[in-house]
Amino acid sequence: MISSYVRKAVVGLAALAIILGGSIAKAQDTIKVGILHSLSGTMAISETTLKDAVLMLIEEQNKKGGVLGKKLEAVVVDPASDWPMFAEKARDLLTRDKVAVVFGCWTSVSRKSVLPVFEELNGLLFYPVQYEGQESSKNVIYTGAAPNQQAIPAVDYLLAEGSKRFVLVGTDYVFPRTANKIVEAYLLKKGVAQADIITYYTPFSHSDWQSIVADIKRIGGAGLKTAVISTINGDANVPFYKELAAQNISASDIPVMAFSVGEEELSGVDAKPLVGHLAAWNYFQSVENPANSSFIKQWQEFIKDSKRVTNDPMEAHYIGFNLWVKAVEKAKSVDVDTVLKAIVGLETPNLTGGVAKLLPNHHLTKPVLIGEIEDNGQFQVVWQTEAEVPGDAWSDYLPESADLIADWTDPINCGNYNEKTKKCLGAEKAPAK
Repeated sequence: MISSYVRKAVVGLAALAIILGGSIAKAQDTIKVGILHSLSGTMAISETTLKDAVLMLIEEQNKKGGVLGKKLEAVVVDPASDWPMFAEKARDLLTRDKVAVVFGCWTSVSRKSVLPVFEELNGLLFYPVQYEGQESSKNVIYTGAAPNQQAIPAVDYLLAEGSKRFVLVGTDYVFPRTANKIVEAYLLKKGVAQADIITYYTPFSHSDWQSIVADIKRIGGAGLKTAVISTINGDANVPFYKELAAQNISASDIPVMAFSVGEEELSGVDAKPLVGHLAAWNYFQSVENPANSSFIKQWQEFIKDSKRVTNDPMEAHYIGFNLWVKAVEKAKSVDVDTVLKAIVGLETPNLTGGVAKLLPNHHLTKPVLIGEIEDNGQFQVVWQTEAEVPGDAWSDYLPESADLIADWTDPINCGNYNEKTKKCLGAEKAPAK
Protein backbone atom coordinates (compact mmCIF):
# COMPACT_ATOMS: atom_id res chain seq x y z
CA MET A 1 0.00 0.00 0.00
CA ILE A 2 1.19 3.53 -0.76
CA SER A 3 0.76 5.91 2.13
CA SER A 4 -1.34 9.04 1.71
CA TYR A 5 1.84 11.10 2.22
CA VAL A 6 3.58 9.38 -0.69
CA ARG A 7 0.48 9.68 -2.87
CA LYS A 8 0.29 13.42 -2.14
CA ALA A 9 3.98 13.80 -2.93
CA VAL A 10 3.62 11.97 -6.24
CA VAL A 11 0.59 14.03 -7.18
CA GLY A 12 2.42 17.21 -6.20
CA LEU A 13 5.47 16.29 -8.30
CA ALA A 14 3.25 15.43 -11.23
CA ALA A 15 1.51 18.79 -10.96
CA LEU A 16 4.86 20.57 -10.75
CA ALA A 17 6.07 18.69 -13.81
CA ILE A 18 2.98 19.82 -15.72
CA ILE A 19 3.56 23.44 -14.67
CA LEU A 20 7.27 23.34 -15.52
CA GLY A 21 6.56 21.54 -18.74
CA GLY A 22 4.08 24.21 -19.69
CA SER A 23 6.61 26.94 -18.89
CA ILE A 24 9.31 25.24 -20.92
CA ALA A 25 6.93 24.71 -23.82
CA LYS A 26 5.93 28.37 -23.65
CA ALA A 27 9.59 29.44 -23.63
CA GLN A 28 10.25 27.20 -26.61
CA ASP A 29 7.38 28.85 -28.47
CA THR A 30 9.31 32.14 -28.57
CA ILE A 31 12.65 33.25 -29.90
CA LYS A 32 14.36 35.68 -27.55
CA VAL A 33 15.98 38.81 -29.00
CA GLY A 34 18.38 40.79 -26.81
CA ILE A 35 18.44 44.60 -26.85
CA LEU A 36 21.66 46.01 -25.38
CA HIS A 37 21.39 49.81 -25.44
CA SER A 38 22.03 52.47 -22.80
CA LEU A 39 18.77 53.82 -21.43
CA SER A 40 20.53 56.04 -18.88
CA GLY A 41 23.83 57.92 -18.67
CA THR A 42 25.66 59.97 -21.30
CA MET A 43 24.68 57.79 -24.28
CA ALA A 44 20.96 57.55 -23.50
CA ILE A 45 20.35 60.57 -25.76
CA SER A 46 21.33 58.39 -28.72
CA GLU A 47 20.66 54.81 -27.65
CA THR A 48 17.16 54.92 -26.16
CA THR A 49 15.76 55.53 -29.63
CA LEU A 50 17.54 52.42 -30.91
CA LYS A 51 15.96 50.29 -28.19
CA ASP A 52 12.55 51.55 -29.25
CA ALA A 53 13.36 50.96 -32.92
CA VAL A 54 14.16 47.29 -32.29
CA LEU A 55 10.96 46.89 -30.25
CA MET A 56 9.04 48.31 -33.21
CA LEU A 57 10.69 45.88 -35.62
CA ILE A 58 9.94 42.95 -33.32
CA GLU A 59 6.32 44.01 -33.01
CA GLU A 60 5.99 44.28 -36.79
CA GLN A 61 7.58 40.86 -37.35
CA ASN A 62 5.28 39.27 -34.79
CA LYS A 63 2.28 40.69 -36.67
CA LYS A 64 3.59 38.78 -39.69
CA GLY A 65 3.64 35.55 -37.69
CA GLY A 66 7.09 35.80 -36.09
CA VAL A 67 10.01 33.75 -37.35
CA LEU A 68 9.97 30.01 -38.04
CA GLY A 69 6.41 29.96 -36.69
CA LYS A 70 7.48 31.40 -33.34
CA LYS A 71 6.90 34.82 -31.82
CA LEU A 72 9.88 37.02 -31.06
CA GLU A 73 10.34 38.02 -27.41
CA ALA A 74 12.37 41.14 -26.59
CA VAL A 75 14.76 41.04 -23.64
CA VAL A 76 15.76 44.63 -22.83
CA VAL A 77 18.68 45.49 -20.54
CA ASP A 78 20.24 48.83 -19.59
CA PRO A 79 24.06 48.91 -19.44
CA ALA A 80 23.71 52.57 -18.39
CA SER A 81 26.58 53.98 -20.49
CA ASP A 82 28.95 51.95 -18.29
CA TRP A 83 31.39 50.08 -20.53
CA PRO A 84 32.21 47.14 -18.19
CA MET A 85 28.48 46.76 -17.52
CA PHE A 86 27.95 46.21 -21.25
CA ALA A 87 30.01 43.04 -20.93
CA GLU A 88 28.08 41.92 -17.84
CA LYS A 89 24.71 42.52 -19.49
CA ALA A 90 25.86 40.77 -22.67
CA ARG A 91 26.87 37.71 -20.67
CA ASP A 92 23.49 37.71 -18.90
CA LEU A 93 21.65 37.89 -22.22
CA LEU A 94 23.59 34.96 -23.66
CA THR A 95 23.78 32.67 -20.60
CA ARG A 96 20.75 33.49 -18.46
CA ASP A 97 18.23 34.69 -21.03
CA LYS A 98 19.44 32.43 -23.85
CA VAL A 99 18.80 35.03 -26.55
CA ALA A 100 19.28 34.00 -30.16
CA VAL A 101 20.68 37.36 -31.22
CA VAL A 102 21.54 40.77 -29.74
CA PHE A 103 21.02 44.19 -31.27
CA GLY A 104 23.06 46.76 -29.41
CA CYS A 105 25.95 49.04 -28.46
CA TRP A 106 26.74 52.51 -29.78
CA THR A 107 30.25 53.53 -28.78
CA SER A 108 33.21 51.48 -29.93
CA VAL A 109 34.35 51.13 -26.32
CA SER A 110 31.05 49.38 -25.52
CA ARG A 111 31.50 47.12 -28.55
CA LYS A 112 35.09 46.35 -27.56
CA SER A 113 33.84 45.55 -24.06
CA VAL A 114 31.30 42.96 -25.21
CA LEU A 115 33.35 41.48 -28.05
CA PRO A 116 35.23 38.89 -25.94
CA VAL A 117 31.92 37.77 -24.41
CA PHE A 118 30.27 37.18 -27.79
CA GLU A 119 33.33 35.34 -29.08
CA GLU A 120 33.69 33.20 -25.95
CA LEU A 121 30.01 32.24 -25.86
CA ASN A 122 29.52 32.23 -29.63
CA GLY A 123 26.78 34.85 -29.54
CA LEU A 124 25.66 37.06 -32.39
CA LEU A 125 25.72 40.88 -32.19
CA PHE A 126 24.33 43.32 -34.74
CA TYR A 127 26.21 46.61 -34.25
CA PRO A 128 24.38 49.59 -35.85
CA VAL A 129 26.71 52.58 -35.66
CA GLN A 130 29.47 53.97 -37.85
CA TYR A 131 32.83 53.07 -36.35
CA GLU A 132 36.59 53.27 -36.82
CA GLY A 133 37.06 49.95 -38.61
CA GLN A 134 40.24 47.96 -37.90
CA GLU A 135 38.15 45.00 -36.75
CA SER A 136 36.12 42.09 -38.05
CA SER A 137 34.72 39.45 -35.73
CA LYS A 138 32.92 36.29 -36.75
CA ASN A 139 30.36 37.06 -34.06
CA VAL A 140 29.55 40.65 -35.09
CA ILE A 141 27.57 41.97 -38.06
CA TYR A 142 28.63 45.59 -38.62
CA THR A 143 25.60 47.38 -40.05
CA GLY A 144 27.00 50.89 -39.53
CA ALA A 145 29.58 52.57 -41.75
CA ALA A 146 33.26 51.71 -41.93
CA PRO A 147 35.64 54.69 -42.42
CA ASN A 148 35.60 54.30 -46.22
CA GLN A 149 31.81 54.70 -46.07
CA GLN A 150 31.82 57.89 -44.01
CA ALA A 151 35.12 59.51 -42.98
CA ILE A 152 36.98 59.31 -46.29
CA PRO A 153 34.10 60.59 -48.47
CA ALA A 154 33.49 63.38 -45.92
CA VAL A 155 37.12 64.48 -46.14
CA ASP A 156 36.97 64.37 -49.94
CA TYR A 157 33.89 66.61 -49.84
CA LEU A 158 35.59 69.18 -47.58
CA LEU A 159 38.73 69.18 -49.75
CA ALA A 160 36.61 69.71 -52.86
CA GLU A 161 34.95 72.65 -51.08
CA GLY A 162 38.36 74.25 -50.60
CA SER A 163 39.26 73.42 -46.99
CA LYS A 164 43.01 73.53 -46.36
CA ARG A 165 43.22 73.32 -42.55
CA PHE A 166 41.40 70.77 -40.37
CA VAL A 167 40.52 70.75 -36.69
CA LEU A 168 39.67 67.25 -35.44
CA VAL A 169 37.52 67.36 -32.30
CA GLY A 170 36.44 64.14 -30.62
CA THR A 171 35.43 62.35 -27.46
CA ASP A 172 38.43 60.63 -25.91
CA TYR A 173 37.97 56.95 -26.71
CA VAL A 174 38.75 54.40 -29.40
CA PHE A 175 36.45 55.53 -32.23
CA PRO A 176 37.55 59.19 -32.45
CA ARG A 177 41.22 58.39 -31.94
CA THR A 178 41.36 55.61 -34.53
CA ALA A 179 39.07 57.39 -37.00
CA ASN A 180 41.19 60.54 -36.70
CA LYS A 181 44.35 58.49 -37.21
CA ILE A 182 42.90 57.31 -40.52
CA VAL A 183 41.68 60.83 -41.41
CA GLU A 184 45.09 62.32 -40.65
CA ALA A 185 46.89 59.72 -42.77
CA TYR A 186 44.48 60.41 -45.62
CA LEU A 187 44.85 64.20 -45.32
CA LEU A 188 48.64 63.92 -45.40
CA LYS A 189 48.38 61.72 -48.50
CA LYS A 190 46.23 64.44 -50.07
CA GLY A 191 48.90 67.06 -49.45
CA VAL A 192 47.60 68.77 -46.30
CA ALA A 193 50.50 69.90 -44.11
CA GLN A 194 50.93 68.25 -40.70
CA ALA A 195 50.83 71.70 -39.07
CA ASP A 196 47.38 72.24 -40.56
CA ILE A 197 45.86 69.24 -38.76
CA ILE A 198 44.97 70.19 -35.16
CA THR A 199 43.38 67.72 -32.75
CA TYR A 200 41.36 68.05 -29.52
CA TYR A 201 39.93 65.29 -27.32
CA THR A 202 37.49 65.70 -24.45
CA PRO A 203 35.85 63.32 -21.94
CA PHE A 204 32.36 61.90 -22.32
CA SER A 205 29.67 64.40 -21.23
CA HIS A 206 32.09 67.31 -21.67
CA SER A 207 30.13 70.55 -21.24
CA ASP A 208 32.56 73.50 -21.15
CA TRP A 209 33.41 74.15 -24.81
CA GLN A 210 34.22 77.84 -24.54
CA SER A 211 38.01 77.65 -24.82
CA ILE A 212 38.08 74.94 -27.55
CA VAL A 213 35.52 76.75 -29.67
CA ALA A 214 37.48 79.99 -29.16
CA ASP A 215 40.59 78.14 -30.44
CA ILE A 216 38.63 76.91 -33.47
CA LYS A 217 37.53 80.47 -34.20
CA ARG A 218 41.10 81.72 -33.90
CA ILE A 219 42.52 78.92 -36.08
CA GLY A 220 39.83 79.51 -38.69
CA GLY A 221 40.73 83.18 -38.88
CA ALA A 222 44.41 82.55 -39.54
CA GLY A 223 44.49 82.62 -43.32
CA LEU A 224 43.58 79.14 -44.59
CA LYS A 225 40.02 77.94 -45.07
CA THR A 226 39.34 75.72 -42.05
CA ALA A 227 36.91 72.88 -41.45
CA VAL A 228 36.09 70.98 -38.26
CA ILE A 229 35.67 67.21 -38.25
CA SER A 230 33.65 66.22 -35.20
CA THR A 231 33.68 62.78 -33.61
CA ILE A 232 32.01 64.06 -30.43
CA ASN A 233 29.60 61.44 -29.07
CA GLY A 234 26.53 61.53 -26.89
CA ASP A 235 25.15 64.42 -24.90
CA ALA A 236 28.35 66.49 -25.24
CA ASN A 237 27.14 67.49 -28.69
CA VAL A 238 24.42 69.74 -27.29
CA PRO A 239 26.73 72.21 -25.46
CA PHE A 240 29.26 72.03 -28.32
CA TYR A 241 26.73 73.24 -30.89
CA LYS A 242 25.34 75.80 -28.46
CA GLU A 243 28.84 77.22 -28.00
CA LEU A 244 29.38 77.38 -31.76
CA ALA A 245 26.24 79.49 -31.97
CA ALA A 246 27.24 81.61 -28.97
CA GLN A 247 30.56 82.48 -30.62
CA ASN A 248 28.89 83.17 -33.98
CA ILE A 249 30.76 80.47 -35.90
CA SER A 250 28.80 80.03 -39.10
CA ALA A 251 29.04 77.20 -41.59
CA SER A 252 30.16 79.62 -44.29
CA ASP A 253 33.17 80.60 -42.16
CA ILE A 254 34.15 77.29 -40.52
CA PRO A 255 31.98 74.29 -41.53
CA VAL A 256 31.66 71.48 -39.00
CA MET A 257 31.41 67.97 -40.47
CA ALA A 258 29.96 65.62 -37.83
CA PHE A 259 30.28 61.83 -37.82
CA SER A 260 28.07 61.20 -34.77
CA VAL A 261 25.36 63.86 -34.95
CA GLY A 262 22.06 63.08 -36.57
CA GLU A 263 18.45 64.11 -36.31
CA GLU A 264 18.03 62.75 -32.76
CA GLU A 265 20.95 64.77 -31.36
CA LEU A 266 19.78 67.96 -33.11
CA SER A 267 16.32 67.63 -31.60
CA GLY A 268 17.83 68.89 -28.34
CA VAL A 269 19.15 72.20 -29.69
CA ASP A 270 17.96 75.26 -31.58
CA ALA A 271 19.10 74.37 -35.09
CA LYS A 272 18.68 77.85 -36.58
CA PRO A 273 22.23 79.06 -35.76
CA LEU A 274 23.64 75.77 -37.08
CA VAL A 275 22.20 75.95 -40.58
CA GLY A 276 24.76 74.83 -43.15
CA HIS A 277 26.93 72.74 -40.84
CA LEU A 278 27.36 69.20 -42.10
CA ALA A 279 27.07 65.54 -41.26
CA ALA A 280 28.16 62.42 -43.12
CA TRP A 281 25.88 59.42 -42.83
CA ASN A 282 24.36 56.66 -44.95
CA TYR A 283 20.78 57.75 -44.33
CA PHE A 284 18.83 60.92 -43.52
CA GLN A 285 15.18 61.21 -42.60
CA SER A 286 14.76 63.80 -45.37
CA VAL A 287 15.41 61.22 -48.12
CA GLU A 288 12.24 61.00 -50.19
CA ASN A 289 11.01 57.61 -51.33
CA PRO A 290 8.02 55.39 -50.46
CA ALA A 291 10.00 52.99 -48.25
CA ASN A 292 11.37 55.80 -46.09
CA SER A 293 7.99 57.54 -45.87
CA SER A 294 6.45 54.28 -44.69
CA PHE A 295 9.22 53.77 -42.12
CA ILE A 296 8.84 57.29 -40.71
CA LYS A 297 5.07 56.86 -40.43
CA GLN A 298 5.45 53.47 -38.76
CA TRP A 299 7.98 54.90 -36.28
CA GLN A 300 5.90 57.92 -35.31
CA GLU A 301 2.79 55.80 -34.87
CA PHE A 302 4.69 53.25 -32.77
CA ILE A 303 6.23 55.91 -30.53
CA LYS A 304 2.94 57.88 -30.48
CA ASP A 305 4.67 61.15 -31.34
CA SER A 306 4.38 62.77 -34.78
CA LYS A 307 7.44 64.92 -34.06
CA ARG A 308 9.87 62.10 -33.32
CA VAL A 309 12.67 61.79 -35.87
CA THR A 310 14.45 58.87 -37.49
CA ASN A 311 18.21 58.59 -37.99
CA ASP A 312 21.03 56.56 -39.52
CA PRO A 313 21.59 53.99 -36.73
CA MET A 314 17.85 53.27 -36.76
CA GLU A 315 18.11 52.45 -40.45
CA ALA A 316 21.12 50.23 -39.66
CA HIS A 317 19.00 48.27 -37.17
CA TYR A 318 16.21 48.10 -39.75
CA ILE A 319 18.64 46.58 -42.25
CA GLY A 320 20.30 44.29 -39.72
CA PHE A 321 17.03 43.00 -38.30
CA ASN A 322 15.66 42.20 -41.76
CA LEU A 323 18.88 40.43 -42.72
CA TRP A 324 18.77 38.35 -39.54
CA VAL A 325 15.16 37.32 -40.19
CA LYS A 326 16.06 36.35 -43.78
CA ALA A 327 19.09 34.38 -42.60
CA VAL A 328 17.10 32.51 -39.93
CA GLU A 329 14.39 31.64 -42.43
CA LYS A 330 17.00 30.52 -44.95
CA ALA A 331 18.86 28.45 -42.33
CA LYS A 332 15.60 27.20 -40.74
CA SER A 333 17.38 27.67 -37.44
CA VAL A 334 18.53 30.34 -34.96
CA ASP A 335 21.79 28.48 -34.31
CA VAL A 336 24.50 31.13 -34.58
CA ASP A 337 26.92 29.20 -36.79
CA THR A 338 24.10 28.14 -39.12
CA VAL A 339 22.76 31.69 -39.35
CA LEU A 340 26.22 33.10 -40.04
CA LYS A 341 26.69 30.71 -42.94
CA ALA A 342 23.32 31.71 -44.35
CA ILE A 343 23.60 35.47 -43.95
CA VAL A 344 26.66 36.27 -46.11
CA GLY A 345 25.52 37.47 -49.51
CA LEU A 346 21.94 38.18 -48.47
CA GLU A 347 20.38 41.44 -49.60
CA THR A 348 17.61 43.64 -48.26
CA PRO A 349 16.30 47.07 -49.28
CA ASN A 350 17.75 50.06 -47.44
CA LEU A 351 15.70 53.22 -46.82
CA THR A 352 17.49 55.41 -49.36
CA GLY A 353 16.17 53.59 -52.41
CA GLY A 354 18.94 51.04 -52.81
CA VAL A 355 19.95 47.62 -51.55
CA ALA A 356 22.14 46.58 -48.63
CA LYS A 357 24.18 43.43 -49.17
CA LEU A 358 26.09 41.63 -46.44
CA LEU A 359 29.68 41.03 -47.51
CA PRO A 360 32.03 38.21 -46.44
CA ASN A 361 33.78 40.67 -44.08
CA HIS A 362 30.48 41.10 -42.15
CA HIS A 363 30.08 44.67 -43.38
CA LEU A 364 27.41 46.08 -45.69
CA THR A 365 27.23 47.88 -48.97
CA LYS A 366 25.97 51.39 -48.14
CA PRO A 367 25.44 54.71 -49.93
CA VAL A 368 27.28 57.75 -48.51
CA LEU A 369 25.37 61.00 -48.04
CA ILE A 370 26.53 64.46 -46.96
CA GLY A 371 23.78 66.57 -45.41
CA GLU A 372 23.53 70.23 -44.41
CA ILE A 373 21.66 71.12 -41.24
CA GLU A 374 18.39 72.95 -41.87
CA ASP A 375 16.63 75.23 -39.41
CA ASN A 376 14.10 72.50 -38.56
CA GLY A 377 16.81 70.07 -37.42
CA GLN A 378 16.64 68.00 -40.60
CA PHE A 379 19.38 67.59 -43.21
CA GLN A 380 19.34 68.63 -46.82
CA VAL A 381 21.35 66.14 -48.86
CA VAL A 382 24.00 68.09 -50.78
CA TRP A 383 26.08 65.17 -52.06
CA GLN A 384 25.86 61.41 -52.31
CA THR A 385 27.61 58.51 -53.98
CA GLU A 386 26.20 57.22 -57.23
CA ALA A 387 25.97 53.68 -55.85
CA GLU A 388 26.44 51.71 -52.64
CA VAL A 389 30.01 51.51 -51.34
CA PRO A 390 31.30 48.16 -50.00
CA GLY A 391 32.42 48.43 -46.37
CA ASP A 392 36.14 47.90 -45.80
CA ALA A 393 37.02 46.48 -42.38
CA TRP A 394 40.72 47.41 -42.61
CA SER A 395 41.92 50.83 -43.71
CA ASP A 396 44.11 51.06 -46.78
CA TYR A 397 45.64 54.29 -45.42
CA LEU A 398 47.39 52.85 -42.36
CA PRO A 399 50.54 50.81 -43.02
CA GLU A 400 49.72 48.21 -40.36
CA SER A 401 46.43 47.32 -42.07
CA ALA A 402 46.99 48.10 -45.75
CA ASP A 403 47.52 44.42 -46.60
CA LEU A 404 44.69 43.05 -44.44
CA ILE A 405 41.24 41.88 -45.46
CA ALA A 406 38.42 40.13 -43.61
CA ASP A 407 36.58 37.18 -45.12
CA TRP A 408 34.43 34.86 -43.00
CA THR A 409 33.80 32.39 -45.80
CA ASP A 410 35.88 29.34 -46.71
CA PRO A 411 38.71 28.89 -47.40
CA ILE A 412 39.95 32.12 -45.68
CA ASN A 413 37.49 32.24 -42.73
CA CYS A 414 39.49 34.96 -40.99
CA GLY A 415 38.87 38.49 -39.74
CA ASN A 416 42.37 39.80 -40.43
CA TYR A 417 43.99 37.95 -43.29
CA ASN A 418 47.25 39.24 -44.74
CA GLU A 419 46.97 39.07 -48.52
CA LYS A 420 50.75 39.27 -48.99
CA THR A 421 51.81 36.60 -46.49
CA LYS A 422 48.61 34.55 -47.01
CA LYS A 423 48.31 34.15 -43.23
CA CYS A 424 45.51 34.74 -40.75
CA LEU A 425 46.87 36.89 -37.96
CA GLY A 426 44.18 35.86 -35.50
CA ALA A 427 42.48 38.20 -33.03
CA GLU A 428 45.30 37.92 -30.48
CA LYS A 429 47.86 39.01 -33.08
CA ALA A 430 45.92 41.84 -34.69
CA PRO A 431 47.90 45.01 -35.37
CA ALA A 432 47.99 47.50 -32.50
CA LYS A 433 45.24 50.06 -32.79
